[in-house]
Amino acid sequence: MHILESTEDFMTEVIGWFSSFVLVLTIGKQVHKQWKSGSSEGVSKWLFVGQITASIGFTLYSVLVRNWVFVVTNALLLLSAIMGGVIVMKHRRAERRGMRPAGPSRPTRTVRA
Repeated sequence: MHILESTEDFMTEVIGWFSSFVLVLTIGKQVHKQWKSGSSEGVSKWLFVGQITASIGFTLYSVLVRNWVFVVTNALLLLSAIMGGVIVMKHRRAERRGMRPAGPSRPTRTVRA
């Protein structure tokens, strides 16, 4: 019975870490896309304010209940929310100045006659 319990515990951890990986990868991809596009059109700053607030609370809660899958996941989500918020502020500042937001350089196309 002891081996079965440890196998179940191991599988529970695998499911938790795999799910964490998928979630963080998905959110990270969206933040990268936002940065790469050079635009935050349609993205509310309040999304990031709410995500940062919730992620801080969930990270603290996860530490208190000693759930390390959620500690890592929520800490990474907090980091992605901060990065996303910084990107939005940077894009909005550039828009107010009438400039294209800074991002990776886009290749220019050469038109040949």
